[in-house]
Amino acid sequence: MLTCYDYQSALMLNETDLDMILVGDSLGNVVLGYETTVSVTLNDMQTFGAAVKRGAKDKFVVVDLPFGSYNTLEQGLESGAKLFRTTQAEALKLEGAFPYQIELIERLTQIGIPVMGHIGLTPQSVHQQGGYYVHGKTHSSSEQLIENAKRLEQAGAFALVLECVEKNTSSIITKELSIPTIGIGSGQDVDGQVLVLNDLLGLGQDKGPGFCTPIANFYEAKRELIQNYLKEARD
Repeated sequence: MLTCYDYQSALMLNETDLDMILVGDSLGNVVLGYETTVSVTLNDMQTFGAAVKRGAKDKFVVVDLPFGSYNTLEQGLESGAKLFRTTQAEALKLEGAFPYQIELIERLTQIGIPVMGHIGLTPQSVHQQGGYYVHGKTHSSSEQLIENAKRLEQAGAFALVLECVEKNTSSIITKELSIPTIGIGSGQDVDGQVLVLNDLLGLGQDKGPGFCTPIANFYEAKRELIQNYLKEARD
């Protein structure tokens, strides 16, 4: 699984062997220039999610429910139905495993909306968690993650993203669940991997996270091509 945020990139990914596309709220960082994903709105996710699905007609597309769109069960059901309907995506993803989030997943799946779970580092609550770090390194935190994973599966989640989860913990979760686990910075003993496309292709100015080794440096390549074009045009 790779992230995607625009129609043209979606067209390209639609021609590859990629299994799934995630329209992540990480678009707040890489497309809109926000410091965190907290500023991303439901309208943003509707706009970008619909654009990606128009381009990736043959792919399984998952769209993030953004921060503040599922603070309560009722709000989450309304936001989820609206986002699912307007984007025409195949599934939604939401972060966390608090009791109301578990109930929200149950209710969404009951009305026909597939939901992907997400535990470990959850960027929407990164300030509450105390920053960016690997989760599940202590016995108690590992046990809590394993329990949360099982609760999400029981609630009806069809897959689970493990972000920055200690590799032994992610391995245990993968073995104990019957649904697929999709890791990002969580070791190799998972069922799948997800990365931000912009990090993988080196599309940004800044170096990406340590768990992603870029396969290109398109930022510098594009800058150089534009500089050459400007020189030729002026000459």
